[in-house]
Amino acid sequence: MSCLKCLKYTMCGANFLFFMCGVAIFGFGISLMTKTKVAGLLPSLAFMSVANILFITGIIITCISFLGFLGALKENRCLLISFFILLFIVMLAELAGACILLVYESDIDKRIAADLRTSLKQSIDSRNNTVVKEDDWDLLQQTFECCGIENKTDWEGNIPSSCYVNKLSTDKLFDKGCYNLMKEWFESNLLSTGIGVIVLCSIEVFSILRCSTFPQRVYNDCLIIVFKNIS
Repeated sequence: MSCLKCLKYTMCGANFLFFMCGVAIFGFGISLMTKTKVAGLLPSLAFMSVANILFITGIIITCISFLGFLGALKENRCLLISFFILLFIVMLAELAGACILLVYESDIDKRIAADLRTSLKQSIDSRNNTVVKEDDWDLLQQTFECCGIENKTDWEGNIPSSCYVNKLSTDKLFDKGCYNLMKEWFESNLLSTGIGVIVLCSIEVFSILRCSTFPQRVYNDCLIIVFKNIS
């Protein structure tokens, strides 16, 4: 029983931690929506702006982790099974995405490069025609400490303040392009991210296996909830 309690509180703690991370990501996405111009880096996928991605990711993480936390805390089998199903769907989506990246790596690479050039052109045009307002390119360049796709010449002379090491000074520019730095970052973090996902899913799966200890109660609890809702 002590082992099961330890597993229960481990699952509660892990899900609470991810719930707080989800809330933080969700809030940061809303903050970006209000403070920056929502412009996607990939025009062919209009919803793929940094703010939208953070907003959607935050909602998914918050909802799933809250379901797991509440199910583990109350030891409600129906909630735990629902949590396991949602977690399994997310795992399948991640696996499918990884397979697509491996199979179509060269095609995706060319498509992303072309989309980045299109979005950079749109950013340049918007800065020329309207009052300057930060967009996803400013966030990208400040995050990766880069300028343009390949280098500063991509901005066609209209270099934004986010390309400078100090936004209040024009003394020094970031000398590297964003595209190669993004690829390097993705490749360097791919393995550690995969290991983290495997460890997390292992903890969750072992926690869900508690349900199999009392299989009859799983069905009884679910049926009672269903019949109560019907009545």
